[in-house]
Amino acid sequence: MTNEKLILAVDLGTSGMKVALITVSGKVIGWETGPVRLIITPDGGAEQSPEEWWRAFLSATGRLIKREPDAGPSVTAVCCSTQGEGTVAVDKEGNALGNAILWMDMRGAPNLRKQIGGLINMDGAGIVNVMRFIKLTGGMPSMTGKDPAAHMLFIRDTMPEIYARTHKFLNVLDYMNLRLTGEFVASFDSIVTSWVTDNRDPDAIHYDDSLIRSLGIDRTKLPDVVPCTKVIGNLRREVADTLGLSSNVKVVGGAIDNTASAIGAGAVEDYLPHLYIGTSSWIAAHVPFKKTDVFSSMASIPCAVPGRYLLTALQATAGGNLTFLRDNIIYHKDELLQEADVPDIFKVLDQIAERVPAGANGVMYTPWIWGERAPVDDKSLRAGLYNLSLNNTREDIIRAFLEGIAFNTRWLLSPVEKFLGRKVESINIVGGGAQSNVWCQIFADVMNVEIRQVADPIYANARGAAWIGAVGLGEIKFSDIPKLVQFKKSYQPRSQNRAMYDDKFEVFQQIYKQMKSIYHRLNN
Repeated sequence: MTNEKLILAVDLGTSGMKVALITVSGKVIGWETGPVRLIITPDGGAEQSPEEWWRAFLSATGRLIKREPDAGPSVTAVCCSTQGEGTVAVDKEGNALGNAILWMDMRGAPNLRKQIGGLINMDGAGIVNVMRFIKLTGGMPSMTGKDPAAHMLFIRDTMPEIYARTHKFLNVLDYMNLRLTGEFVASFDSIVTSWVTDNRDPDAIHYDDSLIRSLGIDRTKLPDVVPCTKVIGNLRREVADTLGLSSNVKVVGGAIDNTASAIGAGAVEDYLPHLYIGTSSWIAAHVPFKKTDVFSSMASIPCAVPGRYLLTALQATAGGNLTFLRDNIIYHKDELLQEADVPDIFKVLDQIAERVPAGANGVMYTPWIWGERAPVDDKSLRAGLYNLSLNNTREDIIRAFLEGIAFNTRWLLSPVEKFLGRKVESINIVGGGAQSNVWCQIFADVMNVEIRQVADPIYANARGAAWIGAVGLGEIKFSDIPKLVQFKKSYQPRSQNRAMYDDKFEVFQQIYKQMKSIYHRLNN
């Protein structure tokens, strides 16, 4: 054990619950996980159970505290990082009135178009509304329906009885903080994709009545807004007793995943990007200005660092493609594979991909398995394997999956550089996918940038939450974090693959241009 104060950091992603005991300097003392089901509904929805989140939190934390019994007295705060763009309707007692609607859920798109459409439209939104959203918020609702803005309208229009009983609409982070403290609050970053706040002063995010009227949601159903580093209360006594912690433990506001991962990646300085590779992926960088790139679906939005915004360029699925490959192709349990014991498949995929030559023997993969967010916002896109022949094997397909996600990230890099106004020379990489040395090298080769692999990259969100908590307690400053972050390895682009990857990237872009109309026809 350490003499440092500990933060109980919570990392709730789409794939499961993770909790960690982390020192204020960023050392991970212990770690536990628990699965959370993803519910795909018959009408195309994507949901999870808030009660299942909470049970997973109590179970994982209980196991962690039991395994590290000396740690309990040193825990001074709880701070959460969670998936963003989810919506939970809760009553006055804080009870969830149904499943959470997730960031993957597009059912609210028609409701959003009906609500904010006008005589003259831009991608289905009235131009007057678009101008107001961009001026005040720095962005606008995704017309794919994946934002809380559309989720709330979907509930209002299709579940009026639930809407009537709703006391507050909460994002995933806000719901966890409610269960921890009993307080109905949203953080500066969790409220962003409800698109009802004036974000022109990054240190004073507040609701705007004109935006709320445009969206058509009752103001009383929106929670109070607080900075990410604010101590919002003490841990509820019954929760503290259940976990064996003091009820004097503070709960700090925390952040959604892209905000927390930027902190956990050590990328707190202006213009320094990080790349997160998890179920989804993104490139993000702190900047000293509010700006919007409507055409590439990117904006700088409120974050945890005072006086700063976070450029966020989100892509729909990255590692989710590998999970699909594992569960639906390689180890799909049908009559061909009855009850196979699945090994640590991702390490196996690494070993296989490493022995396949760069370029995957001609096979290409486009990873749009759930549409795309940036640099194009298009829910109708789908994944595809291209250029298969009788000479190819499953090994080539595995390598093509990794390369395809890297090509997609390179596709995003150009508008990111334009947004930042400078060329990106180096990127800190974090997330579960960043554990793969092979994949890190592929990213460096395909993108032609230095890839800096943060040590223990799977802990980045939790470490970011811990550091946000430590800042909230006054233990450290954000400016201390670059000295605290550690790196495992740096990957330089290999010149021998430059021409080949440049050529295949041009093909990747051409596939999009030629296939997008076909995907629209098939999937709309």
